[in-house]
Amino acid sequence: MTELKTPSVIINFKIYSEAEGVNALSLARICEKVAGESGAGIAVCPPMTELSYVARNLSIPVFSQNVHPRKPGSGTGYTSPSAIVSSGAYGTLVNHSENRQSAEDIGACVRMCADSGLKICACAENVGKAAEIAGFSPDMIAVEPPELIGGDISVTSANPKIVEDTVNSVKSVDSGIKVLCGAGVKTGEDVRAAIDLGADGVLLASGVVRSKDPESILNDLIRFI
Repeated sequence: MTELKTPSVIINFKIYSEAEGVNALSLARICEKVAGESGAGIAVCPPMTELSYVARNLSIPVFSQNVHPRKPGSGTGYTSPSAIVSSGAYGTLVNHSENRQSAEDIGACVRMCADSGLKICACAENVGKAAEIAGFSPDMIAVEPPELIGGDISVTSANPKIVEDTVNSVKSVDSGIKVLCGAGVKTGEDVRAAIDLGADGVLLASGVVRSKDPESILNDLIRFI
């Protein structure tokens, strides 16, 4: 599995019906095709039920949608860093707005994943939370204002200051952390705006996953990077 290039475009499949079962791999292969043809840094986050299936059949980075600070053993319904490594995945999201975790758990997840060789993209709803998470030194932090997630207005248009301020705040804590932004990101112009604001890439979902032509959408998304 290749390393994730910067600028990075991470596609979260969530649990949309368009990515259920074999559709998860079909969509992931479209992402792989666009990444191969363009050289862009594209990663995917398939549904948890398809994580191993997708990870073992893809050359681009595959992320788990979540992880818990658990060691192998009892823990029904939880996902451990060890299990993610065994799936063949490259990394994991943590603290997505649809699955918030405590600061203590985020820190524990970052430490355990780092020890396991997994990359972490930690999500934050605002500048303050991003700065707090930066203290744990994840590989990436994605700022996503919850009120814009799934909407038609990109964070880069609705609230560009949160992107700039998050970049500055995170880099002041740990300059090695890559900062992504998400929420409403759907076009190449949105991605270019994110990069112009100092971001290292974007995290998005519905704009690609629910599209009738995800390949065209992806090609548009990466046309300025």
